[in-house]
Amino acid sequence: MDESPHGEMPGVPRRLDPHPPRIVVIDDDYAMRLSCRQILAKSGYQVETFEDGAHGLDSILTTKPDLVVVDLKMPGISGMEVISRVKEIDPLIVIVVITGYPTIGSAVDAIKSGAFDFLPKPFTPDELRLVAKRALERRRLLLESSRLEFEREFLKRRFVTFVSHQLKTPLVAIHQYLEVLERMEDAPDTATKRREWHQRCLKRTDGLLAIIDDWLTLSEIETSDLARRRVSVNLGEILSGILDVYEELAAESDVELTLDLAEDPLLVRGDPNCVSVLFDNLIVNAIKYNRAGGDVRVSGERVGGEVIVAVSDTGVGIPEKYRTFLFDEFFRVGGDAARKTGGTGLGLPICKRIVSELGGKIEVESEEGVGSTFKVWLPVYRDDAGLQAEEEAAARSSDIGVGASK
Repeated sequence: MDESPHGEMPGVPRRLDPHPPRIVVIDDDYAMRLSCRQILAKSGYQVETFEDGAHGLDSILTTKPDLVVVDLKMPGISGMEVISRVKEIDPLIVIVVITGYPTIGSAVDAIKSGAFDFLPKPFTPDELRLVAKRALERRRLLLESSRLEFEREFLKRRFVTFVSHQLKTPLVAIHQYLEVLERMEDAPDTATKRREWHQRCLKRTDGLLAIIDDWLTLSEIETSDLARRRVSVNLGEILSGILDVYEELAAESDVELTLDLAEDPLLVRGDPNCVSVLFDNLIVNAIKYNRAGGDVRVSGERVGGEVIVAVSDTGVGIPEKYRTFLFDEFFRVGGDAARKTGGTGLGLPICKRIVSELGGKIEVESEEGVGSTFKVWLPVYRDDAGLQAEEEAAARSSDIGVGASK
């Protein structure tokens, strides 16, 4: 063995980090080990070399390197066995095989066993650097994919827990209400109480329906079903219709609604239902999280190739520590306002997904105790003829510029 392994906690997989990638070279030829070490170290990599598979595997088990370069023909543990054992230790470690006896059969066998690439001896420094670069990029992609898969699984487990809680709590309450109603005698003096419990049941079922609607909407967005259509959508009509729907809710909350749109039609490209869900969520939040005597102002204008819509309220505002989490699934800002308004914690994540599907962006500005403004940027609608005309105009402009430069 040429070097001692660097110390890392056993069993802890390597992660993407700013430190130089770690490479282990296993080859019984001293000159080859020395050459590989010098070439790879000059590229900024941390390199350990070992003369046999046993010592190399001991280091790999402890350090979990990013890349293993191994000779196929070695005394003791062969290169093929090293490949097999490395994959057992950590399947995300990338392996490159080097050998002085290259054959198509041995290359195929090495790849089948789990090697990423095959480099016949002798090779140039540039060839080694190139294959190492490709292998480390493969490692980066594998780690990123593994991280994303872990996050997906974590969110699934979290989602199941959340679903169980969100559904079970109101269902248990409804069951209890119904049991009480069943035991209550149908007498005049119990009529008021019966109506009260009946209203409680209805309120709970409304909450359940809201949860299910949000989950279905989120599912449709994830499968692109909700945002698949791309037609002309008049935002003025959409926003005006939403404000009409929530006029009564605003009046009950003592909140004034104002719509301020540019005179020219604000046309965006998308699905009308998708756009309605987006601004419905933003406007109803602005009403619910407002204060008595406050107002909600919805404004819209076209700026260049985008339509900008702002939904502003004079409500409780959002504490700075919560703003980075607003668009996370199931996240809800704490406080009395959140407890009073209820909700599933999916409204703003739904908005974020929709805006992303439509090729736009969404941002929030807020001051605690003063209010919040959610701004949405969406691409202006252009039909196929309009898009073609713009492309031709851009091409002509480019030609003129090239000619002028000559």
